[in-house]
Amino acid sequence: MSRIVRDTEAPTDALPVIRVEDRTPSDYYDERLGEVLDLAGTVGALLMASGTATIDTAGQIRRIVNAYGFPDCSVDVINTAIHISVYRGPKLPPGSSMHIVPTRSTDFSRLATIDRLVNRICTPASGWEVREEPADDGQDRTRTTGEQPIPPSSGPPISPAEARAELDTIMSAPHPYRRWIATLAWGALAFATAGTLGGGPLACVVAALSTMVIDRTNRRLNKLGLPFFFQYAVGGVIATAPALAFFWLMPDREIRLGSWTLQFQPQVTIAAGLVVILAGLSLVSSIGDLISGAPVTAAGRFFELVMLTVATIAGVALSLHVSARLGGPEFTIGSQAPPALSEILIRVAFGAATAAAFALACYAERSALTAAAIGGGAGVGAFLAAQGLGIGAVFSSFAAAVPIGLVGHLMERRQLAPPLVVSIAGIIPLMPGLALLHGVYGIIEDADGIGFNSVLTATAIATALASGVTLGEWLSKRLHRTGRMRPVRRSATAPGD
Repeated sequence: MSRIVRDTEAPTDALPVIRVEDRTPSDYYDERLGEVLDLAGTVGALLMASGTATIDTAGQIRRIVNAYGFPDCSVDVINTAIHISVYRGPKLPPGSSMHIVPTRSTDFSRLATIDRLVNRICTPASGWEVREEPADDGQDRTRTTGEQPIPPSSGPPISPAEARAELDTIMSAPHPYRRWIATLAWGALAFATAGTLGGGPLACVVAALSTMVIDRTNRRLNKLGLPFFFQYAVGGVIATAPALAFFWLMPDREIRLGSWTLQFQPQVTIAAGLVVILAGLSLVSSIGDLISGAPVTAAGRFFELVMLTVATIAGVALSLHVSARLGGPEFTIGSQAPPALSEILIRVAFGAATAAAFALACYAERSALTAAAIGGGAGVGAFLAAQGLGIGAVFSSFAAAVPIGLVGHLMERRQLAPPLVVSIAGIIPLMPGLALLHGVYGIIEDADGIGFNSVLTATAIATALASGVTLGEWLSKRLHRTGRMRPVRRSATAPGD
């Protein structure tokens, strides 16, 4: 009877067994330990600053440390601090290092270059292969199965000193494009976003011009050291005021050019500006950290995201309030119906252009521009298809984000771009700019119930986008693991054998 009712498995995960007798540190590795930890920690700090998820950052750090012959590596990433510890046996203190994550900035070209450097470091040499397989604890991470120290005559094809010198070159290298090209890319992003939302030519042009002014203004304010909270508030004012002024001064709220009538939709222009301002925030990483088991870092990133979003909303609300006080015209913000069949291809093209423009604004490489465009087009196409089936905005956003995550890892395996580039750029066309603006406008007009409901809807859509991307990345990893053969460990042979 006891055999029938007794559980056959332990109620908790089994702890890994550390074989102390196999851990005999040598002077060679003691000398290299400091260099390796400094290299791995600096790489991890740069990855976190670029918006990489905590689990992925810790995995890259472990890959580097393991590649140089230190398999017992523990990595702890908490928001802006990275702790690395290497176990060296019961008689020696562990080697440890701590790195602080610098101010976050999105530079996709630097991210791609660092990714290639890590792959070079982890490339086996002299007949060795670094063999990894899924861990037995059910989490989405890997463990190194070959735990014998790599001899000095083999290992990575690049030494820690050479890798550090190359990393310093990457950190000090200028951007691949001039700053004015990035400003034009931000304008193109706003133009394409307004087109994705169904705006006309006037709405697209005004959104592009306002966004370029935001970029130049915030760049100047950043040089003066103004905190980001106030920079986002200024951006919210600039995104809203020109659209309201243009709508107020237009005769009959439209422009006639012969037989052509150009209407202006200020709500589309403002919504496009909101999407552009909030595009650089680490939404995907914060939700991904929460789902993947890094709640502390997720809370820090998400709180930062919320505060900067509140600052942007405050700027928009200030402009709307001043316009109402001055007797400015009112405009309606209603829910969008699914586009006609003839407009779907146009919307998909605008979505692809939006993702590519964002990647260009963040200094992505040329191959990454193509990858981002594919992800953005696939996401918009899936979203419109889901809406055509009568699915709500939240579930349509989730369904659209899953293929974006799949495309991101597919592009990584094709060595076109890191998955983070496609994930962040791909969801930009789907950001809930109109829903957020609807909520702010409802609160300003004392329709608190409608306003807060729209804000919650926008939050749900953003969460659905980030969680869908995370699920797509997980599915892509699983499909890749089940479809490949495990590499075979080759024994190293001495020269002449």
